[in-house]
Amino acid sequence: MPAQETLTVAVRVKPGASRDRVGGRFDGPHGPALVIAVHDPAVDGRATEAARRALAAALGLRRAAVSLRAGAASRDKLFLIDRPAPELSELLRRLRDGSAE
Repeated sequence: MPAQETLTVAVRVKPGASRDRVGGRFDGPHGPALVIAVHDPAVDGRATEAARRALAAALGLRRAAVSLRAGAASRDKLFLIDRPAPELSELLRRLRDGSAE
């Protein structure tokens, strides 16, 4: 079976948090989404960029491997992960479903 070219990750961003945190589940418009709380405010794309960096860090990826696909002006976003490793889906599932608040 060939490797996936990209993986789409649904994310719910919570800007203005006391600290950056990745984990938890939000059932949003794109289905079950991974919650990413970021310190940056939702101004001029700062929260989106912070969420992209936090997602990359949580998954052990280079930032360039994670890009925004949809939701630039929304808390509900879709990120694309370029050339994901096979175990990445399981890690995402554990982050999303294993640490729900």
